[in-house]
Amino acid sequence: MFSPPSKRRPTLHDVARLAGCSYQTVSRVVNDQGAVHPNTREQVLAAIAEVGYRRNVAAAALKTDRPGSIGVVTDSSWRYGPMGALRGIEIAARELGKNVILSVNDRDSFGSLQSTLDTFRDAYVDGLIVIAPLIREAELALNSIENSGWASGLPIVVLAADLAPLPHSVVVSEDQYEGSVRAVKHLIRLGHKNIAHIAGNQEWLEGQVRLNGWRDALVAQDLPVPEVLIGDWSGESGYQAGCRIADLSPRPTAVFVASDLMALGLIRALNEHGLRVPQDISIIGFDDHEFASQFDPPLTTVRQDFVALGTLCVRSLQDSKSDARHTISPDLIIRKSTAPPSSSKIS
Repeated sequence: MFSPPSKRRPTLHDVARLAGCSYQTVSRVVNDQGAVHPNTREQVLAAIAEVGYRRNVAAAALKTDRPGSIGVVTDSSWRYGPMGALRGIEIAARELGKNVILSVNDRDSFGSLQSTLDTFRDAYVDGLIVIAPLIREAELALNSIENSGWASGLPIVVLAADLAPLPHSVVVSEDQYEGSVRAVKHLIRLGHKNIAHIAGNQEWLEGQVRLNGWRDALVAQDLPVPEVLIGDWSGESGYQAGCRIADLSPRPTAVFVASDLMALGLIRALNEHGLRVPQDISIIGFDDHEFASQFDPPLTTVRQDFVALGTLCVRSLQDSKSDARHTISPDLIIRKSTAPPSSSKIS
């Protein structure tokens, strides 16, 4: 069995060596140009199938002015973060004249991506972006890619929060840890000392990273670390957590919420319990969803720039250096949902 060198795409020279003919003959078969003996053609086609050779579409695009394509793998989550990132990638790719080929995989099937990779192979993609909210998804996707000979030489970018650099790929993320620290520091500067946290799903990297930023910011200021309330990114989970917070004694004077949607549910619960935002409790969200400024009151939150994140993913494919990690700093958007604690609430 012929085995081309690892970590690169099979080439016409690999096909020629296996078929026992010249590079020029293989080129004529691949491009369907010129006369080739039927027996030789069969030998070349068999060698192509064995080594897994596919034309280098990036080089072909340069010669023919055809746009290249980017393959994007993501899971079936509809949550704001992954969908916002996907939109950013599509916008950035379009601006660079590239097409996006999307594969949406159920989480249970993320470890068996062979059919997806075959689709990308036949489409001649010249780079792969994996949107992986869960660390297990990132590991499974990269394992499938590494085990697929033709794909192992492609530029690969993994979009995942605070993930350590991975072999043969570039990790891109918003610095969500830093965004969480900034949010908590803002509350501390306002005078809050009892700051609760409604965390996102802890199977998600974002959920873990934002929780860690909240905890570390409190510890750095020698402030108490209250019990974490775990949500699932939905408004309903924020509402349920808000009902619990309203019944606490002593009640926190501020809450850092891991998503704007959960913050919306929290505000609803506080309102139903006769608590005012920010007079009784200050609230900070995360994402700066388009509806965040329409909250009552408008929500202070951490903004993620998904268009910039998508641009960074696409550019990292072009300038990829394996084992690298690129981050974007988020912005704290201060609106009307945070204020100093009332004097009666300060302990």
